[in-house]
Amino acid sequence: MPSADSAAFDVLTFGEAMALFVADEAGPLDAVTRFHRRTAGADTNVAIGLARLGFDVRWLSRIGDDHNGRFLQRALEAEGLDCRHLQRDPNHATGIVFKERAVDGADPHVEYARRGSAASHLGLDDAAEVSLESARHLHATGIPPALSASARELAFHLLKRARAGGQSISFDPNLRPTLWPSETVMIETLNALAAEADIVMPGLSEGRLLTGRDTPYDIAGDYLDRGARAVVIKLGPEGSYFRTADSEGTVEGAPVKTVVDTVGAGDGFAVGIISAYLDGLDWAPALHRGNLIGARQVQVIGDMEGLPSRQTLSEMERSGDAI
Repeated sequence: MPSADSAAFDVLTFGEAMALFVADEAGPLDAVTRFHRRTAGADTNVAIGLARLGFDVRWLSRIGDDHNGRFLQRALEAEGLDCRHLQRDPNHATGIVFKERAVDGADPHVEYARRGSAASHLGLDDAAEVSLESARHLHATGIPPALSASARELAFHLLKRARAGGQSISFDPNLRPTLWPSETVMIETLNALAAEADIVMPGLSEGRLLTGRDTPYDIAGDYLDRGARAVVIKLGPEGSYFRTADSEGTVEGAPVKTVVDTVGAGDGFAVGIISAYLDGLDWAPALHRGNLIGARQVQVIGDMEGLPSRQTLSEMERSGDAI
């Protein structure tokens, strides 16, 4: 049953937050001896980005009752996230990820230690006290359902509950093939989840794999036929594409002076799209915002350090500059 706490809020997100250890120097991880700790996780990146823009965001997850879990909770609360639905699991550890120092804009190598993590034990009980009917929007990605059968059940439960309750839903497939038992299971599950969403946001290569279609127009058409109201496709440096039942368009990418670290670009884009949707913007300016934030994120080290405040975003939109 929903909690008695029915205060209205903007966004619910859920998934796995991990402690990120970023190498202080370039080179392979086995040669690096010094790291600094930050936060990681696509779902948390989006939650943090929306909170920085002034939205009331609640975060649902599990962390270990360990130093990494305590670090993450403090970091997320410091970013303004409401962590009332963050559970401490005394029996399972917080997931961690190690990342090489990015060099010359190349995708940095990462290694995970998340199998059997606290978040992989997410399940229906974790949603028992969630007043989802008081939310404006639910954001979901394809990562939680990849973690375990119980987390997959939770993902379907939350999306179906939000759809039945009239909350808007965004879904970013965020493919993580190594977490799935097979490609077939991944494709079937993610497409079923996408069918519950209002806004589906794949990258172009993700959309091709998931739908078997080639062009942005046809990929978007596949998801519109499944029930989406809008499909937004990330095209990398070329920008992004949108299609609804009665409109479509491509928005040029934002200029980038120097690519430092590509991790988190798609999450920054999602922050732009979701925030613009909640702000009541049309699709073309929404994609412009997503392109700007994604471009800003690739120009910094870290998974979410480039996500702007509301004031910075306003300056970016006025100038068209992603810095």
